[in-house]
Amino acid sequence: MNGLQDEWGEEVLVLQVNVNLQESRSLVEEFEGQFTPTFVLFDTAGQEVWRSIGSIDPTGARQQANALSPIN
Repeated sequence: MNGLQDEWGEEVLVLQVNVNLQESRSLVEEFEGQFTPTFVLFDTAGQEVWRSIGSIDPTGARQQANALSPIN
């Protein structure tokens, strides 16, 4: 995911959560992160628009993000 984060720069906010930390538990439960890694893409309204469990497909992530707002 770091490659996509580097590619998108400040156009997309990427947050990484360590599911093993106690302070992350409420966030993990709220977004149902039962498996690691889990990647979730939200639109600007905070609605989930894409989820990937396991190895991320960078092409799929790009397509979903571009469908929300073109990223140059």
